[in-house]
Amino acid sequence: MLNNIGIPGILLIAVVVLVLFGRGKVSSLMGEVGKGITAFKRGVSDGDKEITDDMASAKDVTPADEKDKV
Repeated sequence: MLNNIGIPGILLIAVVVLVLFGRGKVSSLMGEVGKGITAFKRGVSDGDKEITDDMASAKDVTPADEKDKV
């Protein structure tokens, strides 16, 4: 069903949404979506940084006699 939506269909949906909600509501909604995406990216990068820092500060707990084995 969604495979048949082309450019005219997307434009029609955009016009209907604009008429129903108004320009101010749509622009504020898109601003909130942008803030959410930014917060998500920041959270992912903070999580990656935390994991990298934890791995860098991790101690090697392998017994000495096991380190020489391959």
